[in-house]
Amino acid sequence: MNAVVAPVPVDAATPVRIVRERSGDAAAVDALVLAAFGPGRFAKTAERLREAAALAAGFCAFEGERLIGSVRLWSIMAGQARSVFLGPIAVDASSRRGGLGAELVRACLDEAKAMKLDGVLLIGDPPYFSRFGFLPAPQAVFAGPVDQRRVMWLPITEVPPVGAVRPVA
Repeated sequence: MNAVVAPVPVDAATPVRIVRERSGDAAAVDALVLAAFGPGRFAKTAERLREAAALAAGFCAFEGERLIGSVRLWSIMAGQARSVFLGPIAVDASSRRGGLGAELVRACLDEAKAMKLDGVLLIGDPPYFSRFGFLPAPQAVFAGPVDQRRVMWLPITEVPPVGAVRPVA
């Protein structure tokens, strides 16, 4: 298990560890995501995609034994591009503003590069994600409604996300 210590600990007395999600973490991750996004997330197109896609990887942030953050990568194809769909990123309300979300994103990007994929797709806030190298992906087509201005792509190879975004089970 690879652990990464976040450079800006949420609590100076207890360092934050970012580790791969284990099967025993799933219930706590689901509770954290529900607390962060509420039940409205179940109505989103992104959630439909995640429900049908295989989990490629997940990362959890722990402060001691307490789960304070999580993010997952889902196996997808974006046109001909072999990729993963990033999200959701959830950080406990008491642990926000310390850079933990960015550390979770970096763990995902390192994982996607190690997997030798074509890129990483997400639906998110352009000002936040552009600092990681994400670009608009106007030709990635989802099966349901999305705000196309929030669809973003981090290229790893030259293969672009052009066409239907579909889950890989």
